[in-house]
Amino acid sequence: MRKKDDEKQRCIKNAVVQLILEEGFQGTSISKIAKAAGVSPATVYIYYENKDAMLRDIYQEYAEDTIQYLLQCLSPNMAGEEIIAKLIRRYYFFIVENKEVFHFIEQFSACPVLHSSCGSMKGPADLNQLLADLKKQQILNDFNNDNLYAILFSPVKMIAIKTCDSENTAMERLNELIYIIQKALIKDFKL
Repeated sequence: MRKKDDEKQRCIKNAVVQLILEEGFQGTSISKIAKAAGVSPATVYIYYENKDAMLRDIYQEYAEDTIQYLLQCLSPNMAGEEIIAKLIRRYYFFIVENKEVFHFIEQFSACPVLHSSCGSMKGPADLNQLLADLKKQQILNDFNNDNLYAILFSPVKMIAIKTCDSENTAMERLNELIYIIQKALIKDFKL
């Protein structure tokens, strides 16, 4: 069995993301991925059992990395307002700085067959635990976590992907959004 090479695997992942965004899941084949990555199809199979496993593994890695990126900026002594502001700002900058990975994650998340086969992931569990702890500490209103995700993250996407706004306009909109979300989610919000 041939040895794995981190650089080749990185090239394969980059090719997968690029091709999925350009051609979709159905239009992307192992041979196209291999060609775009500059490797042979046999090399792709060293890293991934099949196309579905490859997509699932890459999605899980990037989704986990995204959530860990969001959570690593938080500390236990932060106030609720600061936690919300940090999560929103980090998510915004993640989207802006990692557009292709973000769109890959989004596209994968919209594919029920592939997404449902991912099983349990640590990142979402960590984020759910954070939200549960904030509710238990009476910092956040006791809303369903799915609704909290929608309120915290969905509007951020709208600002981050709107390319016709200047950076100043985007920051003004982001700051206003943070205030709105803080006001909606934090118990006894005062600013």
